[in-house]
Amino acid sequence: MVCVLKEFNETVPVSLSGERLDRLLSFISSISRSEASKLIRGNGVSVNGNRVDRPSFKVSVDDFVEFSIDDSEIDLEITPDASIDFEIVYSDSDFLVVNKPAGLVVHPGAGNSSGTLVNGLLAYDPKIEGVGQKNRPGIIHRLDKGTSGLLLVPTTNEAYQFFLNEMQERNIERMYKALVWGLPDGPEGIVDAPIGRSSKNRKKMGIVSNGKPSRTLYRVLKSWDFSQVSLLEIELETGRTHQIRVHLSSIGNPVVGDEVYGGRRKDLGLERQFLHAYKLCITHPRTGSICEFESSLPEELNSLLDTFDENVQ
Repeated sequence: MVCVLKEFNETVPVSLSGERLDRLLSFISSISRSEASKLIRGNGVSVNGNRVDRPSFKVSVDDFVEFSIDDSEIDLEITPDASIDFEIVYSDSDFLVVNKPAGLVVHPGAGNSSGTLVNGLLAYDPKIEGVGQKNRPGIIHRLDKGTSGLLLVPTTNEAYQFFLNEMQERNIERMYKALVWGLPDGPEGIVDAPIGRSSKNRKKMGIVSNGKPSRTLYRVLKSWDFSQVSLLEIELETGRTHQIRVHLSSIGNPVVGDEVYGGRRKDLGLERQFLHAYKLCITHPRTGSICEFESSLPEELNSLLDTFDENVQ
């Protein structure tokens, strides 16, 4: 199983000063008090950098509380929702390939059980409910909320385990297109740098010495000198949180429209980041045949590229 943690980093406001720690956790994360108490007694919570193991501990104003929750251990009521907008690119008895629009969260988490792709998937195919992890049924890889493109969704537990193994063995090819600031050194390259939680901002990822091994391959497809931007094709060898965005930012070529890792750069009129998962190549879990899927750039991304070409003419 893949464990995905949701991290909380909160400063206690005046209104909650003097509150019990278990009640505070329950309030800010929507978990039950019993779940909060279990987390605290298990040394999973720190206050001002120090571990606290008493649920009755009273917090004070401006205390900095840190903890993380494995969403798979929380009982969420996930309701099917046919109003969720996404495209089915392929469907058979073993898996789906969906085209996720930018702005859509992939799966529910603590305090967020509705409005996600998973809610829409359960409305499309109810049997997905029992596939994989209970709060992330059918999900073996994710795309950031602001990223669009192809996602693989197994619809049986046999296919789920097959694709999970394929992912771990790096046998699934995932290709992206990204518009970045500047021109990378050379027409192609590899960013090989470990990624982990940033020590300066726990809500961000970063290049850290004790992070997980991470490799991103890129190739320059086109560049526009007058606008100082380049279009890249990107392949993931690993799949860390925010990997592409962190790696590209680390070499001085952040993704256009990335509000987190892009620095104080213009967004060029985009209301999203220019990152799209355009190609997926897998082995079919039952037939063994090679299956390849592609997704065209969304209209708003293509339109931006068209404006660059028009300025060249």
